[in-house]
Amino acid sequence: MPRIESKVRTLVSDDGMREAVETVLDRTDDGETEVKWLDVKGDITSGQWGRLIEKEVLVEGEEGFRVADAEATRAGLEPASSTTGGSTSESVTEVPDDDESSWSTYDKGAALVTVGLFVGYSWKPLRDLIGNTMDVALGPLGEMLPFYAVVMILALATGLYSTLLQANLMNMDKMSAYQERMKDIQERRKEAKEAGDDDALDAIQEEQMDAMGDQLGMFKEQFRPMVWIMFLTIPVFLWMYWAIGVGQNATAHVPLDPLVLPLRGQVGWTDSVIGPIQAWIVWYFLCSMGFTQIIRKSLNIDISPTTS
Repeated sequence: MPRIESKVRTLVSDDGMREAVETVLDRTDDGETEVKWLDVKGDITSGQWGRLIEKEVLVEGEEGFRVADAEATRAGLEPASSTTGGSTSESVTEVPDDDESSWSTYDKGAALVTVGLFVGYSWKPLRDLIGNTMDVALGPLGEMLPFYAVVMILALATGLYSTLLQANLMNMDKMSAYQERMKDIQERRKEAKEAGDDDALDAIQEEQMDAMGDQLGMFKEQFRPMVWIMFLTIPVFLWMYWAIGVGQNATAHVPLDPLVLPLRGQVGWTDSVIGPIQAWIVWYFLCSMGFTQIIRKSLNIDISPTTS
């Protein structure tokens, strides 16, 4: 959303400012001509005129002032800012309704199952059950290829579906709206602080408190694909955990040759490499990060929200 549109939405939340904006648009023929204070003196107050200039809705022209962006200004006027009995404030940036991206029953079910899968890391019966089940599909792969190559294939697969899930389950428009709103609040807070406008600072502070709910919305948007990623990835991890034979009295279920890691050389799969982190986990994450970057570049997928 253009900054001018956001600023107009903020202005029209105050009594009288909607009429002031409409007046300057009318007197400039929707931004085609310039306007002077004398042209509107009888229709808007000097304070309203000053706010239009301060917010850069009006900018200096050759002989007077012109509307900075007539189209964006008109767009900022579209949402109604009054209800029966008085005016109500509009959000600086329209954030899509939470219902648009609320978690479905499947999302909640996947989250519940994912929490249960975490138990497999500490409860051997569940780990053995998942390991043996996954081994039906992954066991032949481990027999055909060295285990380091198997881990590379698994890292490629998890990187691919992780990228696709993030791209398809995250509402980028909504996250961009969240970020745009917070950015606009911060800019207006800075302007009000520099101008010494305590009333505006108090109003912005209240708006900032209301916007804290947006942080929860962003967290929900980011965590939704993570649930499905963990739902699919934890069984893969538990199979590697089971196949390598991690833990006391555990035995490996696949042939394991020594692993060669950058900067460390030859190490055992269960050797601690970075603090308590074992070699197999380091190798998986090195492969996963590399393949994920290649996949995003190849598919031209950007999961970072953008702001106007």
